[in-house]
Amino acid sequence: MTDLALHLLPALFLAAVAAGFIDAIAGGGGMVTIPAMLLAGIPPLQVLGTNKLQSLFGSGSASWNYARHGLVDLRAQLPMATAAAAGAACGAMLATVVPGQWLRAALPLLLAGIALYFALKRDIGTVERQRRLGPLAFGAGFVPVVGFYDGVFGPGTGSFLMLGFVALAGYPVLKATAHTKFLNFGSNLGAFAVFLASGTVLWKVGLVMGAGQVLGAHLGSRLAVRRGAQLVRPLLVTVSLLLAARLLADPSHPLRQWLGL
Repeated sequence: MTDLALHLLPALFLAAVAAGFIDAIAGGGGMVTIPAMLLAGIPPLQVLGTNKLQSLFGSGSASWNYARHGLVDLRAQLPMATAAAAGAACGAMLATVVPGQWLRAALPLLLAGIALYFALKRDIGTVERQRRLGPLAFGAGFVPVVGFYDGVFGPGTGSFLMLGFVALAGYPVLKATAHTKFLNFGSNLGAFAVFLASGTVLWKVGLVMGAGQVLGAHLGSRLAVRRGAQLVRPLLVTVSLLLAARLLADPSHPLRQWLGL
């Protein structure tokens, strides 16, 4: 841990507050925390490990707040959260050997597609719809795949889970948001266990940012409960587009290199 990063702990705390607020409503908190830690001078592998630690606080706090308001039954969703954790653990173990270039290339396009889906289907997710996948197929198929992605790469996991809950499981937007946070907690926990075993977690930074995540997640989830789909859907569209744009703004992004931009 560098002196520069320690000096920037207050800034990292504020970044985590913002990330926790955004993530509790629409996902995409990593869009804030990962660049913040990189700018603080933390090496990339330690950024990934530490990000999972601080994300646990945000997703856990948001899950608890949604459960308190009756939007998610944590005990009933435990099997799916476990599946997400198992998928993320496998993804984290393979993160160093699975080529990430194709994931980086496809991600902005996938996020833009999610944004367009929710933007154009204005009535989607306002009421509960007929599910396209049964609970077993959704929990044993879709959820571990997204968890695996979270362990390997990470950005946009909340958006993918939201899309799955709304389009495949037939959940209304606010209920989908609540369930997304608990599964994201599971995937964070699974990946964190692997990164912890590899010694890539910076505890001081992770705990300081975790405190910020708790504050931000509490504020964000309370606002989502009050405003419902009226707030969640437009913020999901905005966050997905901003995350796609930030990824494409990186000069090293594969799409830019392949297109000669």
